[in-house]
Amino acid sequence: MLRRPPCAPLDPGVIRQAAHWLALLHSGRAGADDHEACRRWRQSDAAHELAWQKAERLSRQFGAVPPALGVPVLSRQAGANRRAALKTLALLGSTLSAGWLGYRYAPWPDWTADYRTATGESRDLLLDDGSRLALNTDTALDVRYSPEERRLRLQRGEIYVQTAPDTAGRARPFLVQTPQGTLRALGTRFVVRQLDDGQAATRLEVLEHRVEITPQGGARPLVLEAGQQAWFTASGIQAPRPVAQPPAAAAGDAPGWTRGVLYAADTPLADFLEELSRYRPGVLRCDPAVARLRLSGAFQLADTDRVLDIVAQTLPVRVVRRTPYWVTVLPQSA
Repeated sequence: MLRRPPCAPLDPGVIRQAAHWLALLHSGRAGADDHEACRRWRQSDAAHELAWQKAERLSRQFGAVPPALGVPVLSRQAGANRRAALKTLALLGSTLSAGWLGYRYAPWPDWTADYRTATGESRDLLLDDGSRLALNTDTALDVRYSPEERRLRLQRGEIYVQTAPDTAGRARPFLVQTPQGTLRALGTRFVVRQLDDGQAATRLEVLEHRVEITPQGGARPLVLEAGQQAWFTASGIQAPRPVAQPPAAAAGDAPGWTRGVLYAADTPLADFLEELSRYRPGVLRCDPAVARLRLSGAFQLADTDRVLDIVAQTLPVRVVRRTPYWVTVLPQSA
């Protein structure tokens, strides 16, 4: 059997093959020959077996792969866009479980992250040094503490960070790494969000003290003060601007999602629904005819269907549910 270094990245083609076998064997149509062929594929290369084990682990976490999912969607490239994949699922008319739809067809590192949340899920962590983290919906994160530094690797999603003094007594820097660059906390609380809409950017909001941004491409670092936010890419940093505060919120409050709340303050409906879609499986669309309607309030994320009902009661719109995972907000008269 061929051997492979334990930390070497898996080939995307191997990931797609594992997804193919997983879908086939859970489809209800696989025969003895299919099971034997899969067994031979797994034994032919150590990478095949590793990919299969990871795929099975995901299947147990999110529920068995439903037959309606089919090979065409599972066979997409590993980096396929989440919304495009979900759109395909909806067009297939599948009745998939919320757990499986919450899973993003993500690059392989997301599969092996130290900590993950599914769509609509949040999670609180207490790190070894006393620092606290909150993971928002659909987030993947690695924690890498060493004698020299305290480093978090945000692969996707959003985190709220409350740093603590280094208990090791060495004043190790506290760093958050994203694909676009590195953030160095200067005794602070802050929010980091990795965009998932193809813009390849990170957003930083500083709620207390300061955070230094160093883009990966070598652009000049910039320190943000409390109450500032900025977007940055690998090549540069957007000019800082004030952090948007929800109604009646005290300066420096933790983001609403840490309490299960989505705030709107005279927010365009299209923007509100785009944000709400992060917390529910499937596709949520807004008709252009109502996109500019404005909405204000505090909405409980625990029941996004109830949020949509409230929107329909508040604005001249109606919510059309073709399936539980394909929802469109239309003009009331349409």
